[in-house]
Amino acid sequence: MAAVASSVDRGGGTDALVAVALTGPTASGKSALALALAARFPVEIVSVDSAQVYRGLDIGTAKPPPEVRARIPHHLVDVCDPAEPYSAARFQEDALRAIRVIRARGRIPLLVGGTMLYFRALEQGLSPLPAADPGVRAELESEARRRGWPALHAELARVDPEAAARIHPNDPQRIQRALEVYRLTGRPLTELQRAGVCRGRVRLHKAAVAPPGRERLRARIAERFDCMLKEGLVEEVARLRARADLHPELPAIKAVGYRQVWRHLAGELSYGEMRAQAIMATCQLAKRQLTWLRADGALRWFQGEPEAVLPALAAWFRELPGLQ
Repeated sequence: MAAVASSVDRGGGTDALVAVALTGPTASGKSALALALAARFPVEIVSVDSAQVYRGLDIGTAKPPPEVRARIPHHLVDVCDPAEPYSAARFQEDALRAIRVIRARGRIPLLVGGTMLYFRALEQGLSPLPAADPGVRAELESEARRRGWPALHAELARVDPEAAARIHPNDPQRIQRALEVYRLTGRPLTELQRAGVCRGRVRLHKAAVAPPGRERLRARIAERFDCMLKEGLVEEVARLRARADLHPELPAIKAVGYRQVWRHLAGELSYGEMRAQAIMATCQLAKRQLTWLRADGALRWFQGEPEAVLPALAAWFRELPGLQ
């Protein structure tokens, strides 16, 4: 596979960029497999991770170290400050730009990560939704403090049942956004998403990897978080807390692992409670990712430990149409 034949897919009457996606639940070994593929094929990696975009969030996001990124090009890592917002719309623009640059160099874009909304933005486009409104968000946060997020999730179920069905009752960020959109427009988020016009569509050859069984995935999650703690995650979060412009309501600080360590440093959780809650939150994230992935009939699944699935994954990659 020496070069990319074309930067445009003509199938189905709609021009689309073509790329390869490697996804799966958190801690499934995606990054290691991506690096192994990069050793065999002319790929450049595009991170599809809503936390790796932030500078200074290194250990807790399992970000590839600088020496690896110097050897194998990585895109959309360290692209913004943790005090800045980063949205699916911005990801879509950044990723499309990166894919075009990679294809223009005659190389293959390999999109790697587990932020499923970002993958959907590339494949299906994004609906024109209203910008965040600080007043409405403050109002929703105040209601959540009084009534609790499960009550707001129940409200969402009344006004947008489809959104409520796919948003977990313990996912305040997405509940808040769905209710914000409804209060700003008077229309359900689901309805607006259906009405949106796709732009910059990308056709993805998609593979998903997963460990052999739920217990093994949970063990990998716990092992990885313990490694992060040994590597200095608490100290990393302490450096972030020392900044006057960062606070726990920012999306960067709400990232799994970071919010639990932040609370530990604030004296709200003991070390053991922090560890247990971070591992539990990561397991819940993995469960949501698997639910999303299992609904995608176009995925090619590879189940097992990374070193065991690599030969089959590489063989699948080698035979992908339009990339040789």
